[in-house]
Amino acid sequence: MKRVFILLILLLVLALALGSAMFSVDESEHAIITQFGEPIHVIKEAGLYWKKPTPLQTVTFLNKRLMVYDPSPVELLTLDKKNILIDSFMLWKIDDPLLFLKSVKDPQGAESRLSDILSSQMGAVLGKHPLSSLLSVLPGEMKVEALMKEVTQECARLAKRDYGITVIDVRIKRQNFPSQNKQSVFERMQAERMRIAKKFRSEGEEEALKIQANTDRERRRILSEAYKEAQIIRGEGDAKSTAIYAKAFGQDPQFYKFLRTLEAYQKILNEKTTIVLPSDSKLLRLLNDGPDSSSQSLSGSH
Repeated sequence: MKRVFILLILLLVLALALGSAMFSVDESEHAIITQFGEPIHVIKEAGLYWKKPTPLQTVTFLNKRLMVYDPSPVELLTLDKKNILIDSFMLWKIDDPLLFLKSVKDPQGAESRLSDILSSQMGAVLGKHPLSSLLSVLPGEMKVEALMKEVTQECARLAKRDYGITVIDVRIKRQNFPSQNKQSVFERMQAERMRIAKKFRSEGEEEALKIQANTDRERRRILSEAYKEAQIIRGEGDAKSTAIYAKAFGQDPQFYKFLRTLEAYQKILNEKTTIVLPSDSKLLRLLNDGPDSSSQSLSGSH
């Protein structure tokens, strides 16, 4: 009975030893085998692995997925001595598990180091540029994308060299001003916008005057050409009319004179006209006797 009990204990110890010697690595993890606290092997591929039983060897797992570091906002100084409050975030992941474990040990330690790198590089880069590179009413002055690219490159270089960390990207979430500076900054921004609005309004008025002047000049030119064309047409018409009248007059001067007289009477006489004529007036004879007497007179004279 005693032997059976001892055998069971040995089997239990063996099972525990085998259980502590076998471990699995997930797709989202790095595994580092340490022996008496000293890293001896790094596993980056997922699968089932063996090691010496605990406490001879232990396994430390590190997350290989992309992680987000969201530090507290920091107050920085720009090239033109303007204080600005920058709230940013960083995307990072473990690239060298062994260097990471030796230098920072865990994600909390990594974020502490990344905070120092981020604040120093952000201050160094923004300190070389004026405030208008971050905030401006003119889109062409803003260089946020280029500045963040430069910050990302410097952070990535230092983090990979010292801590085995790959920095993927650094972005600004929010920009603000310290409470003691907000009012003066807003006043400067308002004055700048008023200056730009005044400039645009002045340019618009100048352009309007140019357009109006060109329009007036074009109107005068068109009217002048139209008047010239009308005068030419009128002159040609008068010339043709005169030619026709001259031709008609040459064919029968008495009849032509008679028609012209009738046209004159038609223009001066209407229902309200009162005239006094002598008894031998041809017009009186025409009105009294009708067109026959005029024809006879015309024929007689002809």
